[in-house]
Amino acid sequence: MKNAKQRANRRAAAIEASRTRALARNPLQSALHGAVQSTPFLLVMIPFGLLFGVVATKAGFNLPEVMGFTVLVLAGASQFTAVQLMTDHAPVWLVVLSCVAVNLRMAMYSASLVPWLGSATQMSRAAVAYALIDQTYVLSIDYFQNTPRLSMTQRLSYFAGTAVVMCGSWILFCFIGATAGRAIPASIPLDFVVPITFLAMIAPALRTPAHVAAATVAVVVSLALAWLPAGVGPMIAAVLAMLTGAGVETLLLRRRASR
Repeated sequence: MKNAKQRANRRAAAIEASRTRALARNPLQSALHGAVQSTPFLLVMIPFGLLFGVVATKAGFNLPEVMGFTVLVLAGASQFTAVQLMTDHAPVWLVVLSCVAVNLRMAMYSASLVPWLGSATQMSRAAVAYALIDQTYVLSIDYFQNTPRLSMTQRLSYFAGTAVVMCGSWILFCFIGATAGRAIPASIPLDFVVPITFLAMIAPALRTPAHVAAATVAVVVSLALAWLPAGVGPMIAAVLAMLTGAGVETLLLRRRASR
C-alpha cells in the first residue's frame, strides 16, 4: 500500500513538472515540442505515403494529379478509398459519398477541439481544419487535456508543430512514392495492396465487441451484395455496420447500468 502511494505521488509530481515546463514554453518551443512528439508516427506515415503514391500512379494518375489530390484532400483513408473506387469505375457520386463517410470522424474531432481552439481566429481555425488528421488530433487533444492552462498561442503552436511533421511528411512521401511508382513496370500487379492496407489500418481499431460486430456485418453484407454495381454494396454495408455497432454499444451500456 505504501509503495503504491509513493508511485502515485511520484506520478503526480512528474505530471505537474511536465505541465510547468509546457506553460513556460514560448510559441517556437511549443511548436518544436509538438514536432518532436510527432516523430514516432513517421514509422506509419512514411510507408503509407509511399504506398499511396505508388498505388495512385499504378491506377493511372499522373504526378500532378496525385499531388493535387494529396494536397487538396490531405486524408489518407479517403484517398485510398477514392483510388480504389475509381479503379473499380464507380460513379462519381459514390466516390464523393464514400470519402465523406470515411471522413465523418473529423466532425467528431472538430467538436472535441472546440473547447480548446474554438476562440481562435477564423484563419487559425481554418488552418487547423485543413491539417486535422488522426495523428495531429490525437497528439493535440491529449496535450491540451493534460495541460489545460495553456494559452491559445501555445495550443496553436503545438498543433502547428504536429501538422508540419505529419502533413508535410505525408505530402513528401506521396511525391516520392508517385515518382518511384512510375518506374515500376506495368507487368507488376499492385491491386492487392489497397485491400491489405485497409486491413492493416482497421484491424488495430477493433478493440470492443461493438467494433467487431460492425466489422463482421460490413464484411458479410459487402460479400453478399457483391453482385450490385461497383461501390453500392459497401455503402449499404457501411450503414448497416454503423447501426449494428451503435446497437451493440447501446446494449452493452444498458447491461452494465443494470448491474
